[in-house]
Amino acid sequence: MVILGIDPGYAIVGWGLVDFDQNSFKPLRYGAVTTEADTDFNTRLSIIYDDVNSIMTAFKPEAMAIERLYFTTNQKTAIMVAEARGVILLAARKNNIPIFEYTPLQVKTAVTGYGKAKKPQVMEMTRRLLKLPEVPKPDDTADALAIALTHCQSAGSELRRKLIREGDS
Repeated sequence: MVILGIDPGYAIVGWGLVDFDQNSFKPLRYGAVTTEADTDFNTRLSIIYDDVNSIMTAFKPEAMAIERLYFTTNQKTAIMVAEARGVILLAARKNNIPIFEYTPLQVKTAVTGYGKAKKPQVMEMTRRLLKLPEVPKPDDTADALAIALTHCQSAGSELRRKLIREGDS
């Protein structure tokens, strides 16, 4: 199963494709969609949509795992990230790719086994699980791969199957 992990943002959208087969992970491709700070925000959203849509069209993932938004501070930034996340969700929907959302706590727990793990620990475990020579840069790319791994870890669980069945009702 090919999973597209997405770490949403409006300046940088991290993405990573992971092939998951019988508890084995293989990184396929990963990178980041970037937009320049001086670009009109609506143009930035268009760039994000077009680039993510191109990734989905080219690689045809069977599922997309995306980070559920969690903000405690800057409201303006939260809204802008939410809008960028919206165009990413739209691209997945238009490509008929099932969408799965994970909180930062779920990602930390799935990748490291510890819900209070620090970012460097998550990044290093992501590198190890995918047998990469180094942690991918920018950090958003490593985060996207961790989100994809989270879906791999939970996709076969009884809870996940139950949630999928309930979502079909």
